[in-house]
Amino acid sequence: MITAFIPIQGRLEQLQVESKEELRREAVWIDIIAPTEEERRWIADVYAQPLPTPDEVAEIEASARFYHDEDGLHIHSYFLHDFEDRARNVTVAFTLNQGKLFTLHDVDLPTFRVFRMRARRQTGLASDAMTIMLNLFETKVELLADSLEHIQADLERLSQTLFSKEETDMGEMLTRLAANEDVNGTARLSMMDKQRALSFLLRRGELDTAQSQQLRETLRDVESLIAHSTFLYEKVNLLMDAAMGMINIEQNKIIKIFSIAAVVFLPPTLVASIYGMNFRHMPELDWLWGYPMAITLIIAFGVAPIWYFKRRGWL
Repeated sequence: MITAFIPIQGRLEQLQVESKEELRREAVWIDIIAPTEEERRWIADVYAQPLPTPDEVAEIEASARFYHDEDGLHIHSYFLHDFEDRARNVTVAFTLNQGKLFTLHDVDLPTFRVFRMRARRQTGLASDAMTIMLNLFETKVELLADSLEHIQADLERLSQTLFSKEETDMGEMLTRLAANEDVNGTARLSMMDKQRALSFLLRRGELDTAQSQQLRETLRDVESLIAHSTFLYEKVNLLMDAAMGMINIEQNKIIKIFSIAAVVFLPPTLVASIYGMNFRHMPELDWLWGYPMAITLIIAFGVAPIWYFKRRGWL
């Protein structure tokens, strides 16, 4: 799917492209989602711009993600995406060439939806291709900040639940903590990748004063978010340790009950076993009070350990 954007009076006009003839030379931003081979040829024919292959987009080496060649400035950057209820990073290939921005990705991303909505309503967000790319990065940082805020809010709720006196489902607690750390780790990777991409742009030195200032502010925001992500990571680990500690305490209580029960029933069992023997000569068998005595011993030996444990504060 190809969507072209044309700047009109400071705003972006969106044009859904269904055929090669609908591609406009005056478009400043061409967004390409999971293109077919035919759509790739349209871009090459109309704009003389080759698109990176899926293998090239998947490369993780820095030299393959941030570089400049005869086909323009290339940046491959991670964008956080909620895919089937689990966050993951989707690589977006940015190509800046001939005053146009080409973006290539597999799925429609929340960052792009938010920016498209803003650019249609606000002026100044799409004055040129570089400004569009910087604003996309800035929008991405804002959404990452929202994701971290959601994680922190959920961790606060989990913390209150964990340290309350109410009964807590520890299995669900650990599942939610692990899910939050998964999103936090994915977001942290995206932020670190964004830091590298913005630093690469800053080193290129092809920005005007306003763009350089915007880029530096975005970099500062990224650095603060990385620090916040580290704090959330430590908080998740703290809650994980606390939850595991409480699970161990509950398990120890159960083991303690079984241990005390074993000690309590051992002496009565010993008495009953002795007088349950089938030997021919047992003096107690002829005692008149032998049976009451055995019952008394069983009860006494059962009560004595309980009394002793309570006196020592073990029960």
